[in-house]
Amino acid sequence: MALTTELSDLEARSIALTAQGFGSRRRPPEVGTASMRREIGRLGLLQIDSVNVLVRAHYLPLFSRLGPYDRGVLDDLAVASSKCLFEYWGHEASLLPIDLHPLLRWRMDRAREGRGVWSRLGPFAGERRAEADALLARIGRDGPLAASDVSGPRASKGMWVWSDAKHALEWLFWAGLVASTHRRGSFERVYDLPERVLQRSVLARPTPDPVDARRELVARAAEALGVATANDLRDYYRLSPADARLPIEQLVEAGVLVPVTVRGWQQQAYLHRDARPSRRHGRAALLSPFDPLVWHRPRIERLFGFRYRLEIYTPAHRREHGYYVLPFLMDGALVARVDLKADRKAGALMVLRAHLEPAAPAETIERLLGELGSMAAWLGLSGVVVPQTAGLESRERPAQSRRGVRAAR
Repeated sequence: MALTTELSDLEARSIALTAQGFGSRRRPPEVGTASMRREIGRLGLLQIDSVNVLVRAHYLPLFSRLGPYDRGVLDDLAVASSKCLFEYWGHEASLLPIDLHPLLRWRMDRAREGRGVWSRLGPFAGERRAEADALLARIGRDGPLAASDVSGPRASKGMWVWSDAKHALEWLFWAGLVASTHRRGSFERVYDLPERVLQRSVLARPTPDPVDARRELVARAAEALGVATANDLRDYYRLSPADARLPIEQLVEAGVLVPVTVRGWQQQAYLHRDARPSRRHGRAALLSPFDPLVWHRPRIERLFGFRYRLEIYTPAHRREHGYYVLPFLMDGALVARVDLKADRKAGALMVLRAHLEPAAPAETIERLLGELGSMAAWLGLSGVVVPQTAGLESRERPAQSRRGVRAAR
């Protein structure tokens, strides 16, 4: 594609979809380790989230792009012994390709000074450093450790009510003084010394100048996004405006980013020099709320005219679309959204609620049900259950007539 200074909204959308791995009409016939690693490299990270009402969030982006795959292979890539991925703060908690470790050391250095961390963690860089050092010494002496292995006072119960030991361990993790070796079945992070988790060759790599590191992060974000505003570029690896300003200017000067105007966008946009549109986007895919295509809500409103909010922490009676809602991508547009739950006891994928966009094509429900059936099989569930109250039957024939789909009354 010849570089241009103006893009239509449809061209921008096509470029973004192609950059995110939705540029082909069909998924690959077979999904192996190489294709999974290639897709993770394209995205630059997989965001982690603790919610497990459907499946852990980091599994879904690969399913959306590649189709059914062996989750055990991703598990193997994510454990310390594989040396392929490591866990750290990328876009929130993330699994990242191992070569990004040097590019994030500036973030670790700031955390050691108590900067850029949650307020409850800051004291462990200063007046409470001795407590963190004691835990670090214990890990060095006794081996990997999780917060639940350390006795300590806890004011009350709750997912976000952490013990002092957990706060200290999280500061050590943010500061790069410990690394995550794996997560237990409860999703609890286990910490060990970096030299026992990460490759020696990675730890031995020179630490880039912070500006150089952030420039490379912005460049990777730009490649993963295709076309983006400065805010989009910053959001990908959670950079502040001050941290991203100079790297963006340098990438423009180097010709890596090309300033463009996108019709309908109010902000300045930047096109990655290697970005390409696709002729057709015939793919259908269910997208995790934490998928990089949709995690930055202002961007998907600009790209798709699709207003999307995460309602997990919204009281049930105030939710507009549901608890764990996945947008449905079809033929290059977001045409529906479904609130899903994996009922593992019943062995079924439950469609709690569904909403079609006003311009959704007539075949949307049929293709959505096909994707739901594929997801159910991938998750080891026997089928899809669609209650009459879910909202999928008003524009189609009864669900009983579709293979693998049951109507719940």
